[in-house]
Amino acid sequence: MSMYPSLEDMEVDKLARAQAASQQVTMVQQGSSGATTTTTVIAAPPSSGLYPSLEDYMGLDLAVYHPPGGGAVVPAPSVTDKQIAPISGAGNVGVRRAEIKQGVREVTVCKDATGKVGMCVEAISKGIFVCFVKNGSAAALGGLRFGDQILSVNGELMAGYSHSKATKVIKKSPAERVVFGVRDRPFERTITMQKDSTGHVGFLYRNAEIHQIVKDSSAARNGILTEHFMLEVNGQNVVGMKDKDIKQILDASPRTLTITVMPKFVYKHMMDHMGSSLKKQMDHSVPDL
Repeated sequence: MSMYPSLEDMEVDKLARAQAASQQVTMVQQGSSGATTTTTVIAAPPSSGLYPSLEDYMGLDLAVYHPPGGGAVVPAPSVTDKQIAPISGAGNVGVRRAEIKQGVREVTVCKDATGKVGMCVEAISKGIFVCFVKNGSAAALGGLRFGDQILSVNGELMAGYSHSKATKVIKKSPAERVVFGVRDRPFERTITMQKDSTGHVGFLYRNAEIHQIVKDSSAARNGILTEHFMLEVNGQNVVGMKDKDIKQILDASPRTLTITVMPKFVYKHMMDHMGSSLKKQMDHSVPDL
């Protein structure tokens, strides 16, 4: 089953598939005289109970014509699960940067001269999660992101640990090598949308919280929800940014826009103990691919 970055991609791909399925099929019949005759027919797309057939819809009889005699049939190009015409474009950079990968990865960092890795953690639902990554720190350079779950530190499991206990384990780790077992942002999800002719996708936000959705907009079509906070725009962290700075990033984004969101109650829990000074030091760099 194909997966699409946005609903618009899926709709365009469906149209392209229908178009490909009704391409002309050339039947070549070799006569006894050696002359080649070509007969053109239309191959009907697979019927679906959800939509009327082209015969019902347009009054066309699309039954495949079988020429007399034994002729060689050249089949139409097959329609596979590959996306034919996605709007977002193959390998869209914003989609790839924002992607939440399944599975567990290992991140190895060294402490700085002050003995720190440059991140803070918070305990949620018996798990330990990254709630702050300092700009330019070892944690940032190692690719740790807001919302990552820390499963282990140098082989010691973090399940059930409190914030203070997990922080103590990180502090006691050797400066030259701290190895984290990391699950990629389990509380977050990404949503890809397409800007309209005015450059908007159709949602309003205040202090990074989504509080209103425009009817029939790309945001509405692709499942944006209120009471969620924006964490990233095209993979770039915007946590702690002012709305005007977030707007600049949104405005500068190409037509295809991907945001990463987190439910309000989780976000509030992670941010409650973070001072305003820490927010200003948050890593907002664009992640490498």
